Amino acid sequence: MNRPSLSRRALLTGAAATVIGFNTTTRTWATTGDPTTAGRISPAPALQGTLTTAPATRAAFAQDFGRLTTTTPYAVLNPACAQDIATVITYARRNNLKVAMNGQSGNGGELESHSNYGQAGVQGGIAVNARSLNRIHAITPTNATVDAGVTWAQLTDAALTQGLTPPCLTDYLHLSIGGTISVGGIGSTVHKYGLQADTVEAIEIVTGTGRVLTATPTRNTELFHTALAGAGQVGIITRATVKLVPAPHNARVLTLYYDDLTTYLTDQQTLLNDGRFPSQVGEILIQPAGRPPRYKIEAVAHYNDTTPPPTAPLLAGLTPTTTETTDTTYRDYTYRADAFADTIKNLGYWNAPKPWLSLFLPATQTHTFLTEALPQLTPDDIGQGLLLCYPFHTSKLTHPLAITPDEPTAYLFDLLAFPHPDTDPTPALTRNRHLYDRAVQLGAKRYLVGAIPHMTPTDWQTHYGPHWTTLTTTKNHHDPTHTLTPGQNIFP
Repeated sequence: MNRPSLSRRALLTGAAATVIGFNTTTRTWATTGDPTTAGRISPAPALQGTLTTAPATRAAFAQDFGRLTTTTPYAVLNPACAQDIATVITYARRNNLKVAMNGQSGNGGELESHSNYGQAGVQGGIAVNARSLNRIHAITPTNATVDAGVTWAQLTDAALTQGLTPPCLTDYLHLSIGGTISVGGIGSTVHKYGLQADTVEAIEIVTGTGRVLTATPTRNTELFHTALAGAGQVGIITRATVKLVPAPHNARVLTLYYDDLTTYLTDQQTLLNDGRFPSQVGEILIQPAGRPPRYKIEAVAHYNDTTPPPTAPLLAGLTPTTTETTDTTYRDYTYRADAFADTIKNLGYWNAPKPWLSLFLPATQTHTFLTEALPQLTPDDIGQGLLLCYPFHTSKLTHPLAITPDEPTAYLFDLLAFPHPDTDPTPALTRNRHLYDRAVQLGAKRYLVGAIPHMTPTDWQTHYGPHWTTLTTTKNHHDPTHTLTPGQNIFP
Protein backbone atom coordinates (compact mmCIF):
# COMPACT_ATOMS: atom_id res chain seq x y z
CA MET A 1 0.00 0.00 0.00
CA ASN A 2 2.98 2.28 0.41
CA ARG A 3 4.60 3.97 -2.56
CA PRO A 4 8.22 2.93 -3.30
CA SER A 5 10.55 5.73 -2.28
CA LEU A 6 12.18 7.81 -4.99
CA SER A 7 15.69 8.83 -3.98
CA ARG A 8 16.54 11.02 -6.95
CA ARG A 9 14.94 13.66 -9.06
CA ALA A 10 13.64 12.27 -12.32
CA LEU A 11 13.64 13.85 -15.76
CA LEU A 12 10.98 13.57 -18.40
CA THR A 13 11.29 10.23 -20.12
CA GLY A 14 10.19 9.33 -23.62
CA ALA A 15 10.14 6.07 -25.52
CA ALA A 16 13.76 6.30 -26.66
CA ALA A 17 15.18 9.69 -25.71
CA THR A 18 15.27 12.00 -22.73
CA VAL A 19 12.90 14.93 -23.01
CA ILE A 20 14.64 18.18 -22.23
CA GLY A 21 11.66 20.51 -22.36
CA PHE A 22 8.58 21.74 -24.17
CA ASN A 23 8.90 23.53 -27.49
CA THR A 24 6.38 26.35 -27.22
CA THR A 25 6.58 27.15 -30.93
CA THR A 26 5.94 23.69 -32.34
CA ARG A 27 3.87 22.64 -29.29
CA THR A 28 5.84 19.41 -28.96
CA TRP A 29 8.30 17.99 -26.47
CA ALA A 30 11.95 18.52 -27.35
CA THR A 31 14.27 15.56 -26.83
CA THR A 32 18.01 15.13 -26.75
CA GLY A 33 19.45 15.25 -30.27
CA ASP A 34 16.67 17.43 -31.68
CA PRO A 35 17.65 20.86 -33.02
CA THR A 36 16.61 23.60 -30.61
CA THR A 37 16.54 26.43 -33.09
CA ALA A 38 13.04 25.65 -34.38
CA GLY A 39 11.43 27.26 -31.39
CA ARG A 40 11.77 28.31 -27.78
CA ILE A 41 12.43 25.43 -25.37
CA SER A 42 10.98 25.64 -21.88
CA PRO A 43 13.29 23.40 -19.81
CA ALA A 44 11.66 20.41 -18.19
CA PRO A 45 11.07 20.83 -14.44
CA ALA A 46 12.97 18.86 -11.84
CA LEU A 47 10.67 16.33 -10.16
CA GLN A 48 10.83 13.65 -7.51
CA GLY A 49 8.49 11.55 -9.65
CA THR A 50 8.47 11.11 -13.41
CA LEU A 51 6.83 12.76 -16.38
CA THR A 52 6.70 10.51 -19.41
CA THR A 53 5.84 11.00 -23.06
CA ALA A 54 6.01 7.30 -23.92
CA PRO A 55 3.30 6.61 -26.56
CA ALA A 56 1.93 3.55 -24.76
CA THR A 57 1.50 5.47 -21.52
CA ARG A 58 -0.14 8.43 -23.23
CA ALA A 59 -2.50 6.07 -25.04
CA ALA A 60 -3.48 4.44 -21.73
CA PHE A 61 -4.66 7.85 -20.50
CA ALA A 62 -6.42 8.79 -23.75
CA GLN A 63 -9.71 7.00 -23.06
CA ASP A 64 -11.92 6.54 -20.04
CA PHE A 65 -14.50 4.07 -18.82
CA GLY A 66 -17.18 5.47 -21.11
CA ARG A 67 -15.20 4.73 -24.30
CA LEU A 68 -17.00 7.64 -25.95
CA THR A 69 -14.12 10.11 -26.31
CA THR A 70 -10.40 10.12 -27.02
CA THR A 71 -8.26 12.80 -25.37
CA THR A 72 -4.57 12.03 -25.67
CA PRO A 73 -2.28 13.99 -23.34
CA TYR A 74 1.18 15.26 -24.29
CA ALA A 75 2.61 13.64 -21.17
CA VAL A 76 1.69 11.73 -18.01
CA LEU A 77 2.94 12.72 -14.57
CA ASN A 78 3.57 10.03 -11.97
CA PRO A 79 3.92 12.29 -8.93
CA ALA A 80 5.91 11.34 -5.85
CA CYS A 81 4.25 14.08 -3.79
CA ALA A 82 1.91 17.04 -3.97
CA GLN A 83 4.82 19.34 -4.74
CA ASP A 84 5.41 17.48 -8.02
CA ILE A 85 1.88 18.37 -9.07
CA ALA A 86 2.40 21.97 -8.00
CA THR A 87 5.60 22.13 -10.04
CA VAL A 88 3.90 20.72 -13.13
CA ILE A 89 0.93 23.07 -12.78
CA THR A 90 3.29 26.03 -12.61
CA TYR A 91 5.16 24.69 -15.66
CA ALA A 92 1.88 24.11 -17.51
CA ARG A 93 0.67 27.65 -16.82
CA ARG A 94 3.90 29.07 -18.18
CA ASN A 95 3.57 27.04 -21.36
CA ASN A 96 -0.19 27.27 -21.92
CA LEU A 97 -0.81 23.59 -21.18
CA LYS A 98 -3.77 22.02 -19.37
CA VAL A 99 -3.57 19.60 -16.41
CA ALA A 100 -6.06 17.05 -15.08
CA MET A 101 -5.94 14.37 -12.39
CA ASN A 102 -6.81 10.88 -13.61
CA GLY A 103 -8.07 8.44 -10.98
CA GLN A 104 -7.00 5.26 -12.79
CA SER A 105 -9.69 3.22 -11.12
CA GLY A 106 -10.06 -0.53 -11.36
CA ASN A 107 -8.25 -3.71 -10.38
CA GLY A 108 -4.86 -5.14 -11.26
CA GLY A 109 -3.73 -4.08 -14.72
CA GLU A 110 -7.20 -2.89 -15.78
CA LEU A 111 -6.82 0.73 -14.74
CA GLU A 112 -8.49 3.70 -16.37
CA SER A 113 -10.32 6.89 -15.56
CA HIS A 114 -13.81 6.01 -14.40
CA SER A 115 -15.26 9.18 -15.91
CA ASN A 116 -17.80 8.53 -18.63
CA TYR A 117 -17.49 11.31 -21.17
CA GLY A 118 -13.91 12.57 -21.08
CA GLN A 119 -14.31 14.52 -17.83
CA ALA A 120 -10.80 13.58 -16.68
CA GLY A 121 -9.31 13.91 -20.16
CA VAL A 122 -6.75 16.53 -21.07
CA GLN A 123 -6.22 16.65 -24.82
CA GLY A 124 -2.68 17.86 -25.56
CA GLY A 125 -2.04 18.52 -21.86
CA ILE A 126 -0.57 16.71 -18.86
CA ALA A 127 -2.47 13.89 -17.18
CA VAL A 128 -1.67 13.24 -13.52
CA ASN A 129 -1.71 9.58 -12.52
CA ALA A 130 -3.49 9.50 -9.15
CA ARG A 131 -2.36 5.94 -8.49
CA SER A 132 1.15 7.23 -7.82
CA LEU A 133 -0.28 8.78 -4.65
CA ASN A 134 -1.47 5.59 -2.99
CA ARG A 135 -0.63 5.63 0.71
CA ILE A 136 -2.96 5.24 3.68
CA HIS A 137 -1.32 7.55 6.22
CA ALA A 138 -3.42 6.93 9.32
CA ILE A 139 -6.55 5.22 10.57
CA THR A 140 -8.13 6.35 13.84
CA PRO A 141 -11.41 5.31 15.50
CA THR A 142 -13.18 8.21 13.75
CA ASN A 143 -11.35 8.90 10.48
CA ALA A 144 -8.66 7.97 7.98
CA THR A 145 -6.12 10.14 6.19
CA VAL A 146 -5.31 8.85 2.72
CA ASP A 147 -3.68 9.91 -0.53
CA ALA A 148 -6.07 10.77 -3.33
CA GLY A 149 -5.10 7.71 -5.37
CA VAL A 150 -6.11 5.22 -2.67
CA THR A 151 -9.29 3.40 -3.70
CA TRP A 152 -12.35 2.98 -1.55
CA ALA A 153 -11.72 -0.76 -1.71
CA GLN A 154 -8.24 -0.34 -0.24
CA LEU A 155 -9.52 1.91 2.53
CA THR A 156 -12.52 -0.31 3.26
CA ASP A 157 -10.38 -3.40 3.71
CA ALA A 158 -7.86 -1.55 5.87
CA ALA A 159 -10.63 -0.05 8.01
CA LEU A 160 -12.47 -3.37 8.41
CA THR A 161 -9.40 -4.89 10.07
CA GLN A 162 -10.05 -2.36 12.85
CA GLY A 163 -13.81 -2.85 12.91
CA LEU A 164 -14.47 0.34 10.97
CA THR A 165 -15.88 1.36 7.60
CA PRO A 166 -16.37 4.48 5.50
CA PRO A 167 -20.01 5.48 6.06
CA CYS A 168 -20.74 6.20 2.39
CA LEU A 169 -19.54 3.83 -0.32
CA THR A 170 -20.17 3.74 -4.04
CA ASP A 171 -21.53 0.46 -5.40
CA TYR A 172 -18.23 -0.22 -7.18
CA LEU A 173 -15.41 0.23 -4.68
CA HIS A 174 -12.38 0.27 -6.97
CA LEU A 175 -12.57 4.03 -7.50
CA SER A 176 -10.05 6.60 -6.31
CA ILE A 177 -11.05 8.54 -3.24
CA GLY A 178 -9.81 11.80 -4.74
CA GLY A 179 -11.86 11.19 -7.87
CA THR A 180 -15.21 10.48 -6.24
CA ILE A 181 -15.06 13.29 -3.69
CA SER A 182 -14.22 15.69 -6.53
CA VAL A 183 -17.59 14.96 -8.16
CA GLY A 184 -19.53 13.95 -5.04
CA GLY A 185 -19.59 10.15 -4.76
CA ILE A 186 -23.06 8.69 -4.31
CA GLY A 187 -24.04 5.37 -2.80
CA SER A 188 -26.75 3.46 -0.96
CA THR A 189 -26.33 5.41 2.30
CA VAL A 190 -26.76 8.88 0.75
CA HIS A 191 -30.07 9.25 2.59
CA LYS A 192 -28.19 8.93 5.90
CA TYR A 193 -24.72 10.39 5.30
CA GLY A 194 -24.95 12.38 2.10
CA LEU A 195 -22.32 12.01 -0.62
CA GLN A 196 -18.80 10.77 0.00
CA ALA A 197 -17.74 14.41 -0.27
CA ASP A 198 -19.92 15.10 2.78
CA THR A 199 -17.85 12.67 4.87
CA VAL A 200 -14.58 14.55 4.24
CA GLU A 201 -13.06 16.43 7.17
CA ALA A 202 -9.97 17.92 5.51
CA ILE A 203 -8.15 17.95 2.18
CA GLU A 204 -4.71 18.75 0.86
CA ILE A 205 -5.13 20.44 -2.49
CA VAL A 206 -2.92 21.90 -5.19
CA THR A 207 -4.58 24.95 -6.68
CA GLY A 208 -4.40 26.12 -10.27
CA THR A 209 -1.80 28.66 -9.19
CA GLY A 210 0.53 25.91 -7.97
CA ARG A 211 -0.05 26.40 -4.23
CA VAL A 212 -0.25 23.39 -1.90
CA LEU A 213 -2.89 24.16 0.71
CA THR A 214 -4.82 22.45 3.48
CA ALA A 215 -8.54 23.13 3.52
CA THR A 216 -11.11 22.27 6.20
CA PRO A 217 -14.52 23.60 7.25
CA THR A 218 -12.67 26.29 9.27
CA ARG A 219 -9.46 26.79 7.24
CA ASN A 220 -9.55 27.93 3.62
CA THR A 221 -13.27 27.32 3.97
CA GLU A 222 -14.34 28.52 0.54
CA LEU A 223 -11.73 26.33 -1.14
CA PHE A 224 -12.84 23.34 0.94
CA HIS A 225 -16.48 23.69 -0.09
CA THR A 226 -15.79 24.37 -3.78
CA ALA A 227 -13.18 21.65 -4.23
CA LEU A 228 -15.45 18.94 -2.83
CA ALA A 229 -18.00 18.08 -5.55
CA GLY A 230 -16.44 20.91 -7.56
CA ALA A 231 -15.47 18.83 -10.62
CA GLY A 232 -11.75 19.58 -10.27
CA GLN A 233 -12.17 23.20 -11.25
CA VAL A 234 -10.33 24.94 -8.40
CA GLY A 235 -7.59 22.45 -7.56
CA ILE A 236 -6.31 18.89 -7.56
CA ILE A 237 -7.02 17.04 -4.32
CA THR A 238 -3.94 15.08 -3.25
CA ARG A 239 -4.89 13.92 0.25
CA ALA A 240 -8.10 13.65 2.28
CA THR A 241 -9.23 12.89 5.80
CA VAL A 242 -12.53 11.02 5.65
CA LYS A 243 -14.87 9.87 8.39
CA LEU A 244 -15.07 6.30 9.59
CA VAL A 245 -17.83 4.64 11.61
CA PRO A 246 -18.11 1.26 13.37
CA ALA A 247 -18.64 -1.51 10.84
CA PRO A 248 -21.44 -4.04 11.30
CA HIS A 249 -20.69 -7.71 10.89
CA ASN A 250 -23.66 -8.83 8.84
CA ALA A 251 -26.37 -7.60 6.51
CA ARG A 252 -29.95 -8.73 5.95
CA VAL A 253 -30.88 -7.80 2.38
CA LEU A 254 -34.57 -7.39 1.60
CA THR A 255 -35.41 -7.23 -2.10
CA LEU A 256 -38.87 -5.85 -2.76
CA TYR A 257 -40.47 -6.09 -6.21
CA TYR A 258 -43.29 -3.89 -7.52
CA ASP A 259 -45.50 -3.89 -10.59
CA ASP A 260 -46.84 -0.39 -10.00
CA LEU A 261 -44.78 2.82 -10.22
CA THR A 262 -46.86 4.82 -7.75
CA THR A 263 -46.64 2.13 -5.08
CA TYR A 264 -42.92 1.81 -5.66
CA LEU A 265 -42.31 5.55 -5.21
CA THR A 266 -44.61 5.69 -2.18
CA ASP A 267 -42.76 2.89 -0.40
CA GLN A 268 -39.41 4.45 -1.23
CA GLN A 269 -40.58 7.71 0.37
CA THR A 270 -41.81 5.81 3.42
CA LEU A 271 -38.43 4.17 3.91
CA LEU A 272 -36.60 7.43 3.32
CA ASN A 273 -38.67 9.35 5.84
CA ASP A 274 -38.58 6.82 8.67
CA GLY A 275 -34.95 5.82 8.09
CA ARG A 276 -35.48 2.22 9.14
CA PHE A 277 -32.75 0.95 6.79
CA PRO A 278 -29.15 2.27 6.80
CA SER A 279 -28.78 1.24 3.16
CA GLN A 280 -31.46 1.70 0.52
CA VAL A 281 -31.34 1.63 -3.31
CA GLY A 282 -33.90 1.20 -6.04
CA GLU A 283 -33.82 -0.20 -9.55
CA ILE A 284 -36.14 -0.07 -12.54
CA LEU A 285 -36.28 -3.25 -14.62
CA ILE A 286 -37.06 -2.53 -18.28
CA GLN A 287 -39.02 -5.43 -19.74
CA PRO A 288 -38.99 -6.81 -23.30
CA ALA A 289 -41.78 -6.87 -25.87
CA GLY A 290 -43.45 -3.70 -24.69
CA ARG A 291 -44.31 -5.06 -21.25
CA PRO A 292 -44.45 -2.47 -18.44
CA PRO A 293 -41.36 -2.01 -16.26
CA ARG A 294 -40.95 -3.70 -12.92
CA TYR A 295 -39.49 -1.93 -9.92
CA LYS A 296 -37.19 -3.07 -7.16
CA ILE A 297 -36.13 -1.77 -3.75
CA GLU A 298 -33.04 -3.27 -2.13
CA ALA A 299 -33.10 -2.40 1.56
CA VAL A 300 -30.40 -3.55 3.97
CA ALA A 301 -30.52 -3.97 7.75
CA HIS A 302 -27.26 -4.47 9.65
CA TYR A 303 -26.64 -6.74 12.65
CA ASN A 304 -23.65 -7.94 14.64
CA ASP A 305 -24.59 -11.32 16.13
CA THR A 306 -25.75 -14.53 14.48
CA THR A 307 -29.45 -13.70 14.71
CA PRO A 308 -30.76 -11.41 11.95
CA PRO A 309 -33.51 -8.92 12.73
CA PRO A 310 -37.04 -10.25 12.08
CA THR A 311 -38.35 -9.42 8.65
CA ALA A 312 -41.95 -8.54 9.50
CA PRO A 313 -41.21 -5.28 11.40
CA LEU A 314 -38.82 -4.21 8.65
CA LEU A 315 -41.61 -4.54 6.08
CA ALA A 316 -44.33 -2.89 8.15
CA GLY A 317 -46.42 -0.46 6.14
CA LEU A 318 -44.96 -1.51 2.78
CA THR A 319 -46.89 -3.17 -0.06
CA PRO A 320 -44.47 -4.92 -2.43
CA THR A 321 -45.75 -7.46 -4.92
CA THR A 322 -43.12 -9.99 -3.86
CA THR A 323 -40.24 -10.07 -1.38
CA GLU A 324 -36.92 -11.93 -1.16
CA THR A 325 -34.63 -12.11 1.86
CA THR A 326 -30.95 -13.04 2.00
CA ASP A 327 -28.25 -12.75 4.65
CA THR A 328 -24.61 -12.03 4.01
CA THR A 329 -21.59 -10.48 5.65
CA TYR A 330 -21.22 -6.72 5.59
CA ARG A 331 -18.02 -6.99 3.56
CA ASP A 332 -19.59 -9.28 0.98
CA TYR A 333 -22.45 -6.84 0.55
CA THR A 334 -20.16 -3.85 0.12
CA TYR A 335 -18.25 -5.77 -2.58
CA ARG A 336 -21.42 -6.97 -4.32
CA ALA A 337 -20.59 -5.09 -7.54
CA ASP A 338 -17.40 -7.09 -8.09
CA ALA A 339 -19.30 -10.16 -9.28
CA PHE A 340 -21.37 -7.95 -11.58
CA ALA A 341 -18.18 -6.38 -12.99
CA ASP A 342 -16.62 -9.79 -13.56
CA THR A 343 -19.69 -10.92 -15.49
CA ILE A 344 -19.65 -7.80 -17.64
CA LYS A 345 -15.98 -8.31 -18.42
CA ASN A 346 -16.42 -11.98 -19.26
CA LEU A 347 -19.26 -11.15 -21.65
CA GLY A 348 -17.18 -8.52 -23.44
CA TYR A 349 -19.20 -5.47 -22.37
CA TRP A 350 -16.65 -3.76 -20.12
CA ASN A 351 -14.64 -2.13 -22.92
CA ALA A 352 -17.59 -1.21 -25.12
CA PRO A 353 -19.01 2.36 -25.25
CA LYS A 354 -21.19 3.15 -22.23
CA PRO A 355 -23.47 6.20 -22.63
CA TRP A 356 -24.44 6.67 -18.98
CA LEU A 357 -26.93 9.27 -17.84
CA SER A 358 -27.02 10.45 -14.21
CA LEU A 359 -29.66 12.91 -13.01
CA PHE A 360 -31.07 14.28 -9.77
CA LEU A 361 -34.84 14.56 -10.19
CA PRO A 362 -37.12 16.67 -7.97
CA ALA A 363 -39.35 14.27 -6.07
CA THR A 364 -42.53 16.08 -7.06
CA GLN A 365 -41.71 15.54 -10.74
CA THR A 366 -40.17 12.07 -10.58
CA HIS A 367 -43.39 10.23 -11.46
CA THR A 368 -43.93 12.55 -14.45
CA PHE A 369 -40.37 12.14 -15.70
CA LEU A 370 -40.39 8.36 -15.33
CA THR A 371 -43.76 8.05 -17.05
CA GLU A 372 -42.34 9.93 -20.04
CA ALA A 373 -38.81 8.48 -20.05
CA LEU A 374 -39.29 4.78 -19.43
CA PRO A 375 -41.25 4.10 -22.65
CA GLN A 376 -38.22 5.47 -24.54
CA LEU A 377 -35.95 2.75 -23.12
CA THR A 378 -35.67 -0.84 -24.28
CA PRO A 379 -33.77 -3.80 -22.83
CA ASP A 380 -31.18 -3.30 -25.59
CA ASP A 381 -30.63 0.27 -24.38
CA ILE A 382 -29.76 -1.07 -20.94
CA GLY A 383 -27.85 -4.08 -22.29
CA GLN A 384 -26.11 -5.80 -19.38
CA GLY A 385 -26.40 -2.67 -17.25
CA LEU A 386 -29.02 -1.36 -14.86
CA LEU A 387 -31.19 1.65 -14.15
CA LEU A 388 -31.05 2.88 -10.55
CA CYS A 389 -33.68 5.14 -9.05
CA TYR A 390 -33.91 6.03 -5.35
CA PRO A 391 -34.56 9.08 -3.13
CA PHE A 392 -32.54 11.16 -0.68
CA HIS A 393 -32.98 14.34 1.31
CA THR A 394 -31.17 17.18 -0.46
CA SER A 395 -30.21 18.70 2.91
CA LYS A 396 -27.74 15.83 3.36
CA LEU A 397 -25.57 17.33 0.60
CA THR A 398 -23.58 20.05 2.32
CA HIS A 399 -21.28 21.40 -0.41
CA PRO A 400 -22.75 24.11 -2.65
CA LEU A 401 -21.45 22.74 -5.95
CA ALA A 402 -23.17 19.39 -5.43
CA ILE A 403 -26.18 20.81 -7.22
CA THR A 404 -29.58 19.31 -6.46
CA PRO A 405 -33.16 20.27 -7.32
CA ASP A 406 -34.70 23.01 -5.21
CA GLU A 407 -36.85 20.60 -3.21
CA PRO A 408 -36.42 18.77 0.12
CA THR A 409 -36.27 15.38 -1.63
CA ALA A 410 -34.64 14.31 -4.88
CA TYR A 411 -34.30 11.03 -6.74
CA LEU A 412 -31.17 9.69 -8.33
CA PHE A 413 -31.94 8.54 -11.88
CA ASP A 414 -28.82 6.60 -12.89
CA LEU A 415 -28.90 4.94 -16.30
CA LEU A 416 -25.80 2.72 -16.11
CA ALA A 417 -26.08 1.30 -19.60
CA PHE A 418 -23.82 -1.46 -20.88
CA PRO A 419 -25.12 -1.76 -24.45
CA HIS A 420 -24.21 -4.73 -26.58
CA PRO A 421 -20.68 -4.53 -28.02
CA ASP A 422 -20.45 -2.86 -31.44
CA THR A 423 -23.60 -0.83 -30.74
CA ASP A 424 -23.35 2.68 -32.19
CA PRO A 425 -23.58 5.00 -29.15
CA THR A 426 -24.73 8.03 -31.17
CA PRO A 427 -28.50 7.41 -30.81
CA ALA A 428 -28.05 6.83 -27.06
CA LEU A 429 -26.20 10.13 -26.69
CA THR A 430 -29.00 11.89 -28.58
CA ARG A 431 -31.51 10.23 -26.24
CA ASN A 432 -29.47 11.33 -23.21
CA ARG A 433 -29.56 14.92 -24.39
CA HIS A 434 -33.31 14.74 -24.97
CA LEU A 435 -33.95 13.24 -21.53
CA TYR A 436 -31.66 15.78 -19.91
CA ASP A 437 -33.44 18.71 -21.54
CA ARG A 438 -36.81 17.39 -20.41
CA ALA A 439 -35.52 16.75 -16.90
CA VAL A 440 -34.20 20.31 -16.68
CA GLN A 441 -37.63 21.61 -17.68
CA LEU A 442 -38.97 19.71 -14.66
CA GLY A 443 -36.35 21.18 -12.32
CA ALA A 444 -33.74 18.40 -12.40
CA LYS A 445 -29.98 18.71 -12.17
CA ARG A 446 -27.24 16.48 -13.54
CA TYR A 447 -24.69 14.43 -11.64
CA LEU A 448 -21.40 15.21 -13.35
CA VAL A 449 -20.24 11.69 -14.28
CA GLY A 450 -22.70 11.04 -17.10
CA ALA A 451 -22.56 11.49 -20.88
CA ILE A 452 -24.60 14.48 -22.02
CA PRO A 453 -23.44 15.92 -25.36
CA HIS A 454 -23.32 19.56 -26.45
CA MET A 455 -23.38 21.22 -23.03
CA THR A 456 -23.25 24.96 -23.66
CA PRO A 457 -22.16 27.79 -21.33
CA THR A 458 -25.86 28.58 -20.91
CA ASP A 459 -26.54 24.96 -19.92
CA TRP A 460 -23.86 25.15 -17.25
CA GLN A 461 -25.12 28.46 -15.91
CA THR A 462 -28.61 26.99 -15.73
CA HIS A 463 -27.25 23.91 -13.97
CA TYR A 464 -25.40 25.87 -11.30
CA GLY A 465 -28.05 28.56 -10.96
CA PRO A 466 -27.25 30.91 -8.06
CA HIS A 467 -24.03 28.97 -7.40
CA TRP A 468 -22.59 29.92 -10.80
CA THR A 469 -21.12 33.06 -9.25
CA THR A 470 -19.57 30.98 -6.45
CA LEU A 471 -17.93 28.66 -8.97
CA THR A 472 -16.67 31.34 -11.33
CA THR A 473 -15.35 33.57 -8.56
CA THR A 474 -13.48 30.73 -6.88
CA LYS A 475 -12.26 29.41 -10.22
CA ASN A 476 -10.85 32.78 -11.23
CA HIS A 477 -9.13 33.14 -7.86
CA HIS A 478 -7.58 29.68 -7.57
CA ASP A 479 -7.21 28.82 -11.27
CA PRO A 480 -7.09 32.18 -13.07
CA THR A 481 -5.54 30.74 -16.25
CA HIS A 482 -8.15 27.94 -16.38
CA THR A 483 -5.39 25.33 -16.42
CA LEU A 484 -7.24 22.58 -14.57
CA THR A 485 -9.63 19.84 -15.66
CA PRO A 486 -10.77 21.07 -19.07
CA GLY A 487 -12.59 17.80 -19.83
CA GLN A 488 -15.65 18.84 -17.84
CA ASN A 489 -16.15 21.61 -20.48
CA ILE A 490 -17.60 23.92 -17.85
CA PHE A 491 -15.22 26.70 -18.91
CA PRO A 492 -14.55 26.29 -22.66
